[in-house]
Amino acid sequence: MKKKILLLGSGELGKELVISLQRMGQYVIAVDSYAGAPAMQVAHESEVINMLDGNELDRIVAKHKPDLIVPEIEAIRTERFYDYEKQGIQVVPSARAANFTMNRKAIRDLAAKELKLRTANYLYATTLEEFKNAIAQIGIPCVVKPLMSSSGKGQSVVKTESDIEKSWNYAMSGSRGDYKEVIVEEFIKFNSEITLLTVTQKDGPTLFCPPIGHRQERGDYQESWQPSVISDKDLKDAEEMAKKVTEALTGQGIWGVEFFLTDKGIYFSELSPRPHDTGMVTLAGTQTFSEFELHARAILGWPIPSIISERPGASAVVLAEKEGAEPTITGAEEILKEEGTDLRIFGKPTTRPYRRMAVVLTYGKKGDDVVALKDKAIKLAKKIKVIN
Repeated sequence: MKKKILLLGSGELGKELVISLQRMGQYVIAVDSYAGAPAMQVAHESEVINMLDGNELDRIVAKHKPDLIVPEIEAIRTERFYDYEKQGIQVVPSARAANFTMNRKAIRDLAAKELKLRTANYLYATTLEEFKNAIAQIGIPCVVKPLMSSSGKGQSVVKTESDIEKSWNYAMSGSRGDYKEVIVEEFIKFNSEITLLTVTQKDGPTLFCPPIGHRQERGDYQESWQPSVISDKDLKDAEEMAKKVTEALTGQGIWGVEFFLTDKGIYFSELSPRPHDTGMVTLAGTQTFSEFELHARAILGWPIPSIISERPGASAVVLAEKEGAEPTITGAEEILKEEGTDLRIFGKPTTRPYRRMAVVLTYGKKGDDVVALKDKAIKLAKKIKVIN
């Protein structure tokens, strides 16, 4: 039952996954581009490499001979995963899924063109001239995203013609790895956004967590709450879309599938083949298993009979304000005096503006107002300070 797991990407989501895997008796090697990353602090072993260097990736895989490779970030030479699968190593969710979802172009074309899911209109650009032409066709306002990025880096909204060059430069600076291309999307007038955590199993049925509402700034989530208000029809449509796209990508694990809720129905937005940042709200005990426990069970092939909503909850992020090292987090004692409150401090060794350093969790009883819990989480998160 004991597996050796190579975790590629060791941030706060990876840290919670390592904890869940260790509770299940597994052995984890955490890998990232810098020492002291959050997941490294709880893993059995760690490695510091550039995961965009295919030779380095091959070296680490050959050195540790893992049973499973679990990617947790986008900036990885994912085409190597096909070779690892041929060697008998399980790639999570699969080499196909990792390659498609690490690049917005592949996943968007799969969703819109092959699976015919409802998405925003979009075009791609690799040069400033192509970018200007794409915006002229899509129209202003429009949303701009690097094809490879994470945590909202490089994302912006072009609201006027004066934003065009700034948006292009910002997208280029926010691109991860050596892939310099952007997607220009139609601006969807949505009422809200949700994440539908979807679990694909080795043998059991595809399962869905209660929908998670969230709010973003700079393309990165600020608060999330569960359950989110959604009509029965929209939820059914979202589940059908999520099931269709995860089946097409193949593999087992948890997926963060994002949707826009509009007056015209639900639109597919994005998909991540791993625990989702908005899903940190599940650490508040909102469902039978957190997203990290679900991912751990699914990738190991352990059965998950069902996912039951336990109570409403919310999360709000704590951000750094400036660059620095060895930060101190203050204010924990004050907020933890509040009933129904918890805190996760990630332990990141350095800070930069808007870097996520901790998350405040709030929870209540069944029937409690989830909006009030969200507002409470926001209020308490403001009392947590990151001191350099």
